[in-house]
Amino acid sequence: MSKIDAAVIRQSLSDASASSLDRLEVFSEIDSTNSYLLRESPPLHGRHRVAITGHQTAGRGRHGREWLSAHRGSLCLSIAYTFTGIPDNLSALTLASGVGIVNALGRFGIDGVGLKWPNDIVLSDGKLGGMLTETRPGGSTGVTVVIGIGLNIDVPEVVSSNTASTWAHRAIDLKSAMATPPSREELSAAIVDELFAVLSTYASKGFDAFATDWAQYDWLLGRAITVDGPGGAVSGIADGVDAQGALRVRTATGTRRIISGSIIVTNAMELAG
Repeated sequence: MSKIDAAVIRQSLSDASASSLDRLEVFSEIDSTNSYLLRESPPLHGRHRVAITGHQTAGRGRHGREWLSAHRGSLCLSIAYTFTGIPDNLSALTLASGVGIVNALGRFGIDGVGLKWPNDIVLSDGKLGGMLTETRPGGSTGVTVVIGIGLNIDVPEVVSSNTASTWAHRAIDLKSAMATPPSREELSAAIVDELFAVLSTYASKGFDAFATDWAQYDWLLGRAITVDGPGGAVSGIADGVDAQGALRVRTATGTRRIISGSIIVTNAMELAG
């Protein structure tokens, strides 16, 4: 794949996201787009900055795990946005961002994309990508968030095998899912547009504005799972998320609320009503 063209991305942005964009940078290689934006000066309130690469040398996932990207076979994009004030329920922002990614992919006719709580992007029961949200406190006047997105575009088998997890036996890329995937420039512009729209809406409406869509894309719903969290293992049936974005797990002793943990999917049994 050729180098990502920043000028093409800027020209493809919507008027709303383009007018609020402080800076968009493309790197042939970087340690981590999230880390880069966290090191840089934050954007002004209501504005955003974007960093994009095809290859990260020190990409990060949840809990400090390594995020692998194939050289020029992936799209790694981070957006930094500064809220005016501190939104309620900031912990559910990753879920809302997932809705934005599904919307962005839908622009290109990529259907059947699911979201696995809290930060995975799923296609055909394979891991298409993931998200990482980090915050940079700004005092009582606001907070800057950095949302990182990693998508598999054309991933060699060696990377696919290394991205296997407790819930997805394989990675999947867009090249294997559709005859002609969109260019990384087209994907980048769509993702920036949709994430900026999510952030702008979240500032005033929070997760409530995205809860219905999240439920529609919830890949875990009805599956038998085990969550390995700080308080020990919890097994049961995934039963959606609550208003704060926490995972609900129906167990033999009642519904448990999960705010953090690694998930093992044991089977795909349907949720009883």
